[in-house]
Amino acid sequence: MYSIKIESYFSSAHYLRGYRGKCEELHGHNWKVEVELEAKKLDKTGMVLDFKDLKRELNQVLEKLDHKCLNNVAYFRKVNPTSENIAQYIYNSLNSKVRGLKLVTVWENENSCATYYE
Repeated sequence: MYSIKIESYFSSAHYLRGYRGKCEELHGHNWKVEVELEAKKLDKTGMVLDFKDLKRELNQVLEKLDHKCLNNVAYFRKVNPTSENIAQYIYNSLNSKVRGLKLVTVWENENSCATYYE
């Protein structure tokens, strides 16, 4: 079994609905996103997927979130923009575009992250 992983970043603001505490107020993060793919076999060039292709697909998703108030992004108008839900959003956005998607991890700071996988 093979796996590859890439990281990318985006910055955004959000507030958590139905939450009591500091995070119910508008605040921002510099998010780190990790995406991991896995495959039993490599392609004819000996890769799971070219890193540049995976980065391109991920960055197309992140462009929709970067420098936005996540609560104003269509998906998050109904879904609370928690780290867990952001990871699921990115996973679902990538799943039809890349083969072998294993998991997406979203870091809201250097000590706290959420992972989504199926």
